[in-house]
Order: sequence, then C-alpha cells, then structure tokens
Amino acid sequence: MRTSATGTWFQTLEAYEFYVSMPELFSPFVVAVKSEELIGKSEELIGKSEEVRGKSEELKGKSEEVRGKSEEVKGICVGYVTKEKNAIRQYFTRRAIVIGGPCLADDCTAEEVETLLCAFKSTLLSGMGQAGSPIYIETRNFNDYSRWKGAFGKAGFEYKRHLNFHVDCTDKGKMWERLSENRKRQIRKVTNERVRELRNEGVREQDVREWYEILSELYRTKVKTPLWPVEFFIEAYRKGIGQFMLVRHEGKVIGGSMVVRDEKTVYEWFECGLNVEYKELYPSVMATYAGIEYAAEHGYARYDMMGAGKPGVPYGVRDFKAEFGGEMVEQGRFLCICHPILYKLGVLGVKILRKS
Repeated sequence: MRTSATGTWFQTLEAYEFYVSMPELFSPFVVAVKSEELIGKSEELIGKSEEVRGKSEELKGKSEEVRGKSEEVKGICVGYVTKEKNAIRQYFTRRAIVIGGPCLADDCTAEEVETLLCAFKSTLLSGMGQAGSPIYIETRNFNDYSRWKGAFGKAGFEYKRHLNFHVDCTDKGKMWERLSENRKRQIRKVTNERVRELRNEGVREQDVREWYEILSELYRTKVKTPLWPVEFFIEAYRKGIGQFMLVRHEGKVIGGSMVVRDEKTVYEWFECGLNVEYKELYPSVMATYAGIEYAAEHGYARYDMMGAGKPGVPYGVRDFKAEFGGEMVEQGRFLCICHPILYKLGVLGVKILRKS
C-alpha cells in the first residue's frame, strides 16, 4: 500500500481487522494476486461470521504474510459483504463493497488485474452460496484506474461515472487561499463566535453518540440510504480507527465528521450538521474545514471527500464540497451485477424510498 498509487486506508490490515471485529455487520474478505497467481483461498476469509471471528488470528497471519511479500504481490482486494439482522432485508440488500478500489502495484499488468477480479468475483459467488452471495459488487474508486479499465471490463465490471473532490493540503496557506470567499467568510465569522471544534483527543463516547443522532436523522430524512448502527461508530472510536472532528456550541454537539487516515491522505467518511437549527454557525462547514485543517497541520498531502455524485445530475452535496478548494476528479466506480432481477428491484426500491 505504501508504494502503490492506488493504495488507500481501506485496503490495509487495519481496515480488514476493523471489519472482522464486527461480524454482525460485515462478512469481510481479502483476495490477492502474485504474478497472476491467487494467494490464499478467500473462502477461508468470508465464511460464517463465527468462523471469521474464530480465525481472526489466522487471517491476520495471512495478511502479514501477504504484506511481508509486498514486493511480489501485484494486487489485493479488501472489502466486505453487508449483513443485516433481518433475514428478508439481508436477502434483498446484500452487496459487496471495495471502498477506495483495489490496491494494485504500479506495474500490475492488465492480465494480473483481470485474474484478481475474476478470482475475487468467483470467490464471493461460490463461497457464500446462491442465497448469500452479493446481489452486486462495487468498487468505489479514490484513485485513477483508467489504464486498467479494459481488464475490469473483461472481468465483468462496468465503469460508472462518479465524481469526487481531492483537496491539496501540502501547504496550509495555499489551502486557505483556495477556499471560496463565501467559505472564508463563514469560517472567520464562526471562529469569532467561538464555536468550539472538538478534535479526536477531546472527544468522549457520549459526544460520538450525540453526533450519531444528527447523522442518523440526516440519513432518515434526506440521504435515505442505509446507515450503519451506532455500534459501528462506537467501535471506530474505541479502536481509534475513526478520528472525530466535532463541532460544539454552548455544550451541545451540533455537527461533525468522522475521518480515517493512511500515510498520505485523510478521508472524510461521514459528515453532518444541524444546519437549519444553527444556520448562522455553519456546523457542516466547520466540520469539514476542521478535517482539512487537521490534514494540513499534520503533514497529510490530501483530504479526500469520498464522493460528489454523478456528472450532470444536480447534487447539493457537490455544490457544498466544491467551495473547499478541492480538485474535482472523476475516478468512477466499477459495478458487477451478480443477480440482475434482485438488483433492478433494489434500484426501484431506492427510487421509491427517496421520493417518499
């Protein structure tokens, strides 16, 4: 991951172990290729949740082995299949997600990428059974995979356009200058009114729970897509996986973000704020800026906003993110539909839900 241009935190051992620690939410997997040869059998990694938990030390050893031979490994996929407590809901919503996209060696050939993807797909479809295999597999790319686009296509993955913003944090002064004048005005105003930012060192578990209430309301009323239960965020807090940038006013948490980090990038995984109730305090602005400022002050090269919607489709979140001075990039997503009928039903269900 350290030497790959496509490496992200989401493809690290730390991310994998985080998924393993919550078997009620995830069936995690890891698949790798070395000189076009599959390393390990992923069936061992995505079995029943109890088996995954019981084999965590064994899987950690395999991950260490793969990492130890990093000069030979040409590509790796780390991700998870979603799990739901309700069996009916699980049947209709199961999906495999590779956040950030696979980690590929810079000299990885198209043939090696195709081998990785085909093995990855075959493992998920055969290792979990017809009823448990994902309805679709999606890689959510944070880097440029254009040179391997053909290999993805041969493996059955269709490219889908999707935008993102990368904020250059290498120079704090220049980072500030790239902010829109509107954002600068808002940040100056709120700073003068002493809205307090709580960065991770001063955040308590209760603060995370308060913040989650804001986030869950946002997903319920506006985003209208599934959100992890509060236990996901508490586990991230306790393990130090998630860094929380919370905004407090008069003793109340009014917004914030959860970020994760690798050696070069800070990723804004979740963000929310009470923007109507505290309109003049701009809690979402302050939450995002706190993360960007943190990245600039701690030597990170980039702040990744983790998505800005589809090109040509109006999207308020994209307009919001655009004012932080980042570069808008299109690195897209790759989608493999495993069960077409169930996928179409799911797409229709999401459309109906968002209109309600």
